[in-house]
Amino acid sequence: MKSVVLGIDIGGTNTKFGLVEQNGGIVARQRISTHADQPASAFFDRLFGKIEDLKGDVSDGVEIKGIGVGAPNANHHTGMIETPPNLSWGTVDIVELIQRHIDLPVAITNDANASALGEFRFGAAKGMNHFIQITLGTGVGSGIIEEGKLIYGHDGFAGEMGHVTAVRGGRQCNCGKKGCLETYASVNGLRRTIYELLSEMTEKSGLRDLKWEEMTGDKIHEAAKNGDPVAERAFGRTAKILGEAMADAAAYFSPEAFVLFGGMMGAAELILDPVKEHMEENLFPVFKGKIQVIPSALDAGSAGIIGAAALIWGELEKKEKASEGKEEA
Repeated sequence: MKSVVLGIDIGGTNTKFGLVEQNGGIVARQRISTHADQPASAFFDRLFGKIEDLKGDVSDGVEIKGIGVGAPNANHHTGMIETPPNLSWGTVDIVELIQRHIDLPVAITNDANASALGEFRFGAAKGMNHFIQITLGTGVGSGIIEEGKLIYGHDGFAGEMGHVTAVRGGRQCNCGKKGCLETYASVNGLRRTIYELLSEMTEKSGLRDLKWEEMTGDKIHEAAKNGDPVAERAFGRTAKILGEAMADAAAYFSPEAFVLFGGMMGAAELILDPVKEHMEENLFPVFKGKIQVIPSALDAGSAGIIGAAALIWGELEKKEKASEGKEEA
């Protein structure tokens, strides 16, 4: 019988979950629609209705040791999800809801932090004790690992690089602030840059006839690869703003690497080198030439599950070490 944990990656549209071994191997996985308009209790009723099916997918049986959850606005300190975007749950005690169904240790954190933990334990940052993972997707998230530990801050919400001010008085952000990094370095930020450039530039561009919902990151990437001047310049602007923000973060945390993850990294060849160049240009001199900028090594489709599993495996290992220490004393 295999010892596993249950990793749950809650999204506004879909939720992925899987049984994960201590070495990061996923032995079974499924997904369900989140139905974000319904109460959290109804969601977990449906989710745990699938767990026995999931266990049945493993021929030699499993023992679930604990449950890790990555979700928007999840607070590791309190076990609460607090008014998450794209979910109509308000503030809800996730740990209590889960333990109504199964009496096991539960740990939660936000989705970007979970990705950083997955990278630390199983991905490109394995063996690194100081790095920052930045998730470049519909929005921008980040997780900061310092001395081998995730930084949560006093209230559980540290590491929100997506909402540092990248451009003073800049674009309106959904959070209520202006000029947030998320409004420039996310897929939606890239789209906004495209529209600004289309109004500024007179060059021909295949992007001119696309509606907002048609202008996906993949289409912008393809246009840039084919020499579209608007798409090329959009990636250039994005890389500049992101690189400058990373240089600022380096002054606070002195990471050995930035690990970039998410949908934008489908265009990694247009992002990585320019971002590193702009970061280096803006670094405090003592940091120059010391910080890597590398792509994630996690599979995008399973990174959330792996990250949530890494969270709970880490918590279980801490408890085991603490217990061993008491026995020795």
